[in-house]
Amino acid sequence: MNKTDYHPIKIEKISIIMNIYQDYIQEIEERKTQGLHPKPIDSAELLSEIIAQIKDTANEYRADSLKFFIYNTLPGTTSAAGVKAKFLKEIILGESVVEEISPVFAFKLLSHMKGGKSIEVLLDLALGNDENIAKQAAEVLKTQVFLYEADTTRLKEAFNIGNEIAKEILESYAKAEFFTKLPEVAEEIKVVTFIAGEGDISTDLLSPGNQAHSRSDRELHGKCMITPQAQEEIKALQAKHPDASVMLIAEKGTMGVGSSRMSGVNNVALWTGKQASPYIPFVNIAPIVGGTNGISPIFLTTVDVTGGIGIDLKNWVKKVDENGKAVLNEEGEPILEQTYSVATGTVLTINTKEKKLYNGDQELIDLTKSFTPQKMEFIKAGGSYAIVFGKKLQTFAAEVLGIEAPVVFAPSKEISHEGQGLTAVEKIFNRNAVGKTPGKILHAGSDVRVKVNIVGSQDTTGLMTAQELESMAATVISPVVDGAYQSGCHTASVWDKKAQANIPKLMKFMNEFGLITARDPKGEYHAMTDVIHKVLNDITVDEWAIIIGGDSHTRMSKGVAFGADSGTVALALATGEASMPIPESVKVTFKGTMKEHMDFRDVVHATQAQMLKQFGGENVFQGRIIEVHIGTLPADQAFTFTDWTAEMKAKASINISEDATLIESLEIAKSRIQIMIDKGMDNHNQVLQGLIDKANKRIEEIRSGEKPALTPDSNAKYYAEVVVDLDAIVEPMIADPDVNNEDVSKRYTHDTIRDLTYYGGEKKVDLGFVGSCMVHKGDLKIVSQMLKNIEKQNGTVEFKAPLVVAAPTYNIIDELKAEGDWEFLEKYSGFEFDDNAPKGEARVEYKNMMYLERPGCNLCMGNQEKAAKGDTVLATSTRLFQGRVVEDSERKKGESLLASTPVVVLSAIMGRIPSIDEYKSAVEGIDLTTFVPSIKELTSTSAH
Repeated sequence: MNKTDYHPIKIEKISIIMNIYQDYIQEIEERKTQGLHPKPIDSAELLSEIIAQIKDTANEYRADSLKFFIYNTLPGTTSAAGVKAKFLKEIILGESVVEEISPVFAFKLLSHMKGGKSIEVLLDLALGNDENIAKQAAEVLKTQVFLYEADTTRLKEAFNIGNEIAKEILESYAKAEFFTKLPEVAEEIKVVTFIAGEGDISTDLLSPGNQAHSRSDRELHGKCMITPQAQEEIKALQAKHPDASVMLIAEKGTMGVGSSRMSGVNNVALWTGKQASPYIPFVNIAPIVGGTNGISPIFLTTVDVTGGIGIDLKNWVKKVDENGKAVLNEEGEPILEQTYSVATGTVLTINTKEKKLYNGDQELIDLTKSFTPQKMEFIKAGGSYAIVFGKKLQTFAAEVLGIEAPVVFAPSKEISHEGQGLTAVEKIFNRNAVGKTPGKILHAGSDVRVKVNIVGSQDTTGLMTAQELESMAATVISPVVDGAYQSGCHTASVWDKKAQANIPKLMKFMNEFGLITARDPKGEYHAMTDVIHKVLNDITVDEWAIIIGGDSHTRMSKGVAFGADSGTVALALATGEASMPIPESVKVTFKGTMKEHMDFRDVVHATQAQMLKQFGGENVFQGRIIEVHIGTLPADQAFTFTDWTAEMKAKASINISEDATLIESLEIAKSRIQIMIDKGMDNHNQVLQGLIDKANKRIEEIRSGEKPALTPDSNAKYYAEVVVDLDAIVEPMIADPDVNNEDVSKRYTHDTIRDLTYYGGEKKVDLGFVGSCMVHKGDLKIVSQMLKNIEKQNGTVEFKAPLVVAAPTYNIIDELKAEGDWEFLEKYSGFEFDDNAPKGEARVEYKNMMYLERPGCNLCMGNQEKAAKGDTVLATSTRLFQGRVVEDSERKKGESLLASTPVVVLSAIMGRIPSIDEYKSAVEGIDLTTFVPSIKELTSTSAH
C-alpha cells in the first residue's frame, strides 16, 4: 500500500482524535463559567491524544497535556487509567522519554494510582528481567493494598518458582509494612466549629437528592452542599484558622440521618478535608463531623471510609431534678441544658492519645468511641478500605510463605458472655462470621467480619458505587455473594437527558460486573424500574442472610439488612464481606387487638410514639437492631415496619416470623423471582435460578423441622424491651414535620406522631401521594376498594386535591391487573404512565385528579418530581425532611406529613385531613392491612 492509499484515512483519524481533545477544551471553557476546574479524565481515547501531544515536543498543547496527564486523570480501572499506566511503564523502561517525567517520578505516579492497571504494570516490572527496575517496582508494590486474585496469583506463582523479588514483596506484605510504615495519627488535631444546622441534619442537606445526577462529578456536586453562603463561611473560617480543620456540627441533633450517601461525606471532605493525593483530582479524605446526639450509624460508616472522625458531642443534656428524673416542659418533652458551647468559630483541640476533646485546657468530653483501635487504623490508613484489603493481603502473604502472620492490626473485639443466649442478630452474625476465634460465641459489641449474601445498588448512588469499584480496581462481583441487584427506581419518574446519559451507562457497567439489572438481554434500557427495596425483599430467600444496600431503607423483612454508603456497597460487591460491630438489640412485641378500622401503618407509627413515651423521650431504637416479633405478618406487609425503622434511627431491623408465615413469604418471593427470570433478567451465572433453589431448600428445612424459622434464645439479653399495646391505637396516626415548632431542633424529626383528631378535620391538604417503598400490593388494593366505596356512597368520586399513585414494582401492577383492581384505578385516573413514551420533564403542576405514575420512588426521592412549593402533602412515603418532597415558598413552609394509604386517599378526595368519623365511614368494609400478634412465644432454648 502506498502513501496515497492510506493518507486520507490518517487525516480522518487525526481529525477525530483532535476533535476529542478540542471537545475537552471546549468543555473546560464551559466549566469555567460555572467556577469549575477541568473535569477529571476517564476516557482512554482522550488520554491517548494527550499522550501523543506530550510526545510531540513542539505541540502547542503540550504544557496543558502534561498537567492533564499528571494531575487530572482518574485512577483504578477506568480506561484512562490503563493508558496512563502503560505510558508510565514505557517511560520507566526507557521506551519513551519525557523530560518532565523521570522514571523515578513515573514510579511515584504509579504508586498514587493505587490499583487496577497500575498493579498490573508494577508486577510486570517487578517480575521482569531488569534487576534495578524490578527492585524499584517492588518498593512501590510494598505500599499497595488493592490487589485482587489475578495479582496475588502472579506473585504466588513467581514465588513458587523461586523469584526473589516476589519473596521480598510477600515478606513485606506478611509484615503489613504497607500499614506499619505509614505516618502515625497526629496526637493533637485542632478544629474550628461550624454549625451546619439545628436539629437532625439529613444527608439531603449535604448532598441534595435533586442533584443526584452530578454526584460522580465531585467538584460540581460539591457546590450543592448546604448553601453557597455556608460554603463561603467555611472558606472564611479556613482562612482565619489555617492550622485547623473545620468541624461540621448538627447542634441539638444527629448528624447524617436519612440516606446513606457517600456523596454527603465526599462533599464535607471536599470543603473541609484534605486531598488524598496531589495526583488524584477532587478526592478528599479526613472530614471531621459532630452532633449533639452523635452521628447516624450509616453516616458514621461512610466517615470511616474516608478516614474521618465522627464525634458525639453531648453538648446538650437533659435537665434532671433532685431525684435524677428528667424535667419536662409543658409539652411533656425533656428540657435540655447546654454543657458547653460549640458556636460557629469555636476553636477546640482533639487529643487522639488521651481520647479527649478540649477547649484550651478545659476538658470537655471523652472521645473513646471516636478513637477505638479500629478507627485509629482507618484514620492512619486514610480510610477503612485500605484496612480491609490490607488484612486480606497480609493473610494471603503469610499463607503463601507458610508462616503465621504477626499481629499488626488491632485484634477484633470479641465479647462473649458465658451462659447468655443470643438475640437474632447475634445468631446471624455468628453464623456468617469470617475470621473469628473458632468455636467462640460472640455477643453484641464484638467486631466481626461477615459474609454478605445479598447486595443492592440503586441508581442515584450507583454511579458512585461504579466509581468506587473502579478506584479499588474491582472488575467482577465476588463469588461469595448469592445475588445482587442494580435498580433504576430513583430516576424512574422522568426519563430526562440526565437520566438518559447516566442510567444506561450505569446498567451496562453493573450488568457486566455481575449484577442482575433492569436491562433486557439486548443491552437496551428496560422499562423495569422496580423499587430496589422491594426487589431485595423478594430476592432475600433466607432469614439468616446479611444484606448490604446503597440506601438507608435497605431493611428487609427476611434476614438483617444494613443501609450503606456507595463505597461499602462497592466493597461488599468486590469482596463479599462487610465489617462492623454486632449491634445491641431492642425487642418489640405486641399485645391486645388491632381495631378493624386501623391500618398496619398506624401500628408502625404508634410503635414509635409508645416507645418514646415508655422511655421518657429517649429513643432506645437509635443505633440498635429492632427485633420485632411480627409472627403472623407475611414479608410484603411486614416490610412496612422494617422500612420505617430507618426513621426510628435504628441501625437495622429483624422480623421474627412463625414457620408457616415464613414459608408463605418465601413462596411469594419464589414466584416473583420466576417472573424476573421469565422477563429475561437472569445472567449467565443463573443467579436468579440459584435463589429459587435456595428458597426451595429453606422451605424444606422448615417443613421437615430440620431448621425452623430463626428465633432468638429465651435467655438473650436486650438493651430494652418495648411492648406495643394495640388496644391503645384507636385512631390513624400521622408523622408530622411540625414545621412551625419554636424549637428548630424539633422540626422534621419523624418523632412527632399525632392522631387524626389533633387536626380537627380542618387541615388543608394540597396533594396526596401513595407510593414509595412503604406500600405493597395490599395498599394499591386499598386505593381501589376506597374508590369503589366512595363511588357507592356518593355516586361518583371527585378529587379536591391531586392524588399521585406510584406502585413499587411492575410485578404488583401485573398482579393487580389479574385480580381486577388496576382496571378500577384506571377508571378514575386522569393520567397513566406509558413506558413507550416516558415523561421527559418533571411535572410542575397537578390537577385535582389521580395520576398513575411509573413504578419507582417518585415524590419520595425528591430528585425529579416535587409538589408545588409551600404545599401541604400527605404521603405514604418515609421522607418529611425539609425540601425533599416539597420545598418552602415565600408564603408558607412546605409540609410532608406521613400517614397510611386510606388516610392519604381520603384526604386527597376531601382536600383536607378527615375527622375520625369521616375516616371510619370511608373505610367501612375495606380489607385493611390487619395484624394479629402471635399467641406463642417466638424464642428457642439456648444451646450454649
